[in-house]
Amino acid sequence: MSSHHIVREKQEPALLVLGIDNFEEELLGQLLEWSPTVITTPDTAEKLNSFGIKVDGIITNGEADSLQEDIKLIPVDNDSLAVSALKYLTANGYPAVNIITDEAELSIFLPYADKINLVIFNARQKIYPVTTGFSKWKPAGEQIEIITPTKILKYSGLQNTSAGIYSTTDDGFFSLQFEQPFLLIAEALN
Repeated sequence: MSSHHIVREKQEPALLVLGIDNFEEELLGQLLEWSPTVITTPDTAEKLNSFGIKVDGIITNGEADSLQEDIKLIPVDNDSLAVSALKYLTANGYPAVNIITDEAELSIFLPYADKINLVIFNARQKIYPVTTGFSKWKPAGEQIEIITPTKILKYSGLQNTSAGIYSTTDDGFFSLQFEQPFLLIAEALN
């Protein structure tokens, strides 16, 4: 028996690839599994093309080499490449985006946390915004990093091991309570 899935446009998170120098090929394959819209920079587009990955859009302030057919050029205007891409995705109704980057300047992404569901990947971490009351099941001993500084943080199912670093105490749910709109948390990629 086989299963057939119809993937509608924008049903899966878009994939914004800002850099893949130290990124695991297997995880890249998982993020590409359902054929997301792939947006990237001119330099990274060449790398993706060499892997045989179809690119849908290139963020550029000029012309881009036409490595593939039907690539949309996304103008940079006066913004960074990442901000230009996020503006494009939110303006075009994408509900979610997975972002791969070599160096995550997280302050760029936070203003979009209430506009689009963000998950940021680098070589060692998966980073995402959460709202107060967030809870997630994890096995005992997993490390969670709370990246955003916060004055008031209440947590359960976690033990503080060092500044901003927490470890799950048991198999089960951990939860976070705080006062600001979002916190960025990070999990190690295994």
